Amino acid sequence: MTNPIDALLAEKGVLLADGATGTNLFAMGLAAGEAPELWNTADPDKIVALHQGFVDAGADIILTNSFGGTRHRLKLHDAQDRVHELNRAAAAIARSVADKAGRKVIVAGSVGPTGELLEPLGAMTYPQAVEAFTEQIKGLKAGGADVAWIETMSAPDEIRAAAEAAISVGLPYTYTASFDTAGRSMMGLHPKDIHGVVSGLAQSPVAVGANCGVGASDILSSLLDMTDAAPEATVVVKGNCGIPEFRGAEIYYSGTPELMGDYARLAVDAGAKIIGGCCGTSFVHLRAMRDAIDEHVKSVRPSVADVVTRIGPMRNKPANESGAGSGGERRERRRGRG
Repeated sequence: MTNPIDALLAEKGVLLADGATGTNLFAMGLAAGEAPELWNTADPDKIVALHQGFVDAGADIILTNSFGGTRHRLKLHDAQDRVHELNRAAAAIARSVADKAGRKVIVAGSVGPTGELLEPLGAMTYPQAVEAFTEQIKGLKAGGADVAWIETMSAPDEIRAAAEAAISVGLPYTYTASFDTAGRSMMGLHPKDIHGVVSGLAQSPVAVGANCGVGASDILSSLLDMTDAAPEATVVVKGNCGIPEFRGAEIYYSGTPELMGDYARLAVDAGAKIIGGCCGTSFVHLRAMRDAIDEHVKSVRPSVADVVTRIGPMRNKPANESGAGSGGERRERRRGRG
C-alpha cells in the first residue's frame, strides 16, 4: 500500500494540513444545520474555492468535504442513499484542485464519527460501524483520495472500525481524536494512549494525533503527551483557531494569524510532523502557519507552562491531572471541522 504522506515528509520534514471546513463554508453561505456534503454536487464551485484557498495558502494536505459522509450522518438530511455519490464527488473535487497545484498536494478523505454510540453504550454494533465506514471510504477512494483521514473521534472502538474499513478498501489511513473532555476524549481516551488504539490490525496507521478539541493551548498539551509516549511516531495536530466563544447565536474564535503562527512553531518544537488548523482557521491563518513553519528552526521542546505563556491559558486541565474516566454520556458533535 503506497504511502504518499511518508514520501512528502521525507522531502519536507513537516507538512501543513488545511484549516476549517465549516467556518469557511458558512462564510460562503452555508446555512446552519445544512449538510456541507450536499454542496459537493449542488454547489461544487464553492468546494473548489475552499480547497483552492488552502492550496494557495500553502497546504500540503487538503481534506475532502466529507466529514459527515457516512449513511448515519447523511440520514439526517435524507441523503443516506447517496453515500458513494457524495463521497466520490468530495474526493474528485479535491483531487482536481490538488492536481493543478504545480506541486505535490495530498488529498485526504475526511472520515468523521457516525454520531452513533457503539455497543454496549449504544445500539450500533462493531460490524455495522465497519460497514458504514467501508461504504464511505469506497466512495472516497473512487474519487481519488490518497489516504483515509479519520478524524474528531472519541471512542477507540470507532477509530478501530474506521481503520479496519480503510484497510479493507485499500487506502492508507491516519486517525485523530478530539481531546475535549478534561484533557481526554469524551469516551476517556488519554492522548498518550492514541498510538495503541489499532494494535493488531493488518496495517498500521500512517499518522495519529489530535484535532479540534478546545483551544490551541489544550491541543498542544495533548501533543506533548502523544510525542512523549512515542517520540518517533508521525503525529498530527490540527487545533482550533484559539478558543471558541459564543456571542449571541454565533461562535467566534480568539486566534489571530500571529497566534496560529506561534502555535505552529510550538507544534514543531513539540514533535508534530503534520500541523494544521481546525474550527475557525481561515486561509489567512493558514498562510501565517505556512510562513511560520518555513521560517522556523526546530528548537527546545516546550513545557505546558511555555505553551500557556505564549499562547494563553488552557480551558481544561492536562489529561494527567484530570483524573477523567471513560465517559458514557452522549454528546452530539455534528461538525468537528467547523
